[in-house]
Amino acid sequence: MHFFNVIQMEFMRNALLASLLVAIAAGLIGTLVVANRMVAMTGGVAHAAYGGIGLGYFFQFNPLTGALFFSLSAALAMGYIRRRIGERADTLIGILWAGGMAVGILLLDLTPGYKSDLMSYLFGSIIAVPVSDLYLMAGLNIGMLLIVFILYKELIAISFDETFAASRGLPVTALYLLLLALIACAVVILVRVVGLILVIALFTIPPAIAGRLTHSLGRIMLGASVIAGLLNVGGLVLSYYFNITSGAAIILAGVLLYAIVLLLPGAKRRWGGEKTMAA
Repeated sequence: MHFFNVIQMEFMRNALLASLLVAIAAGLIGTLVVANRMVAMTGGVAHAAYGGIGLGYFFQFNPLTGALFFSLSAALAMGYIRRRIGERADTLIGILWAGGMAVGILLLDLTPGYKSDLMSYLFGSIIAVPVSDLYLMAGLNIGMLLIVFILYKELIAISFDETFAASRGLPVTALYLLLLALIACAVVILVRVVGLILVIALFTIPPAIAGRLTHSLGRIMLGASVIAGLLNVGGLVLSYYFNITSGAAIILAGVLLYAIVLLLPGAKRRWGGEKTMAA
């Protein structure tokens, strides 16, 4: 069946809308994740969300709602302990990562019946996104867009020089916790498309590609969103025609695109040694 005929079906329209929503979250928050070098911490938050998925199955409510609760709790706990107690970030990541996964596994073991769509939360299934999840994803996206738009300069300030931001009177700890909360919300959006296992990749690959092509953080956010959208749609097409897991197809396409960009003569490294401009 021709793809343009396929998109007349409701499940495919839902998948395309989910692709757009995920692209916005991945580009917007993923750029901040990379700029703040919080990739590992994001992985801890993502895997802790598995406890919420298990909670949803056990008490028979939307697993994404449970994932949101667990992600926010893990992110804020991680940020608070790191700031107030000074515990090493890698220690917290390991504890929350393992704890969340363990809770999820136990709750799923205690839940009777067959969990037909459980694998979609682990590995993603863009063509299986229900309308109820789209509403949740859209609401989270709107909230994140508003917060980043209103607090853009403040978030940029703590991303590049917390000491300077504190000297200017900015509430650095509160902004740091807010950033972690944004990451937790974005994790929930991405889970439905690429799954918990591959969330980190979609947070990092589009900003990494965009960061090779421009030096402005705002443009990187925009470029990363466009790139994520193209990868999502491309993965959707591949998963439909070849009957493969959509999340893996999306990420592999991203890896190949990043490799191609590395070979471009005009592409330069924007992350790490060379500071990215905030404008």
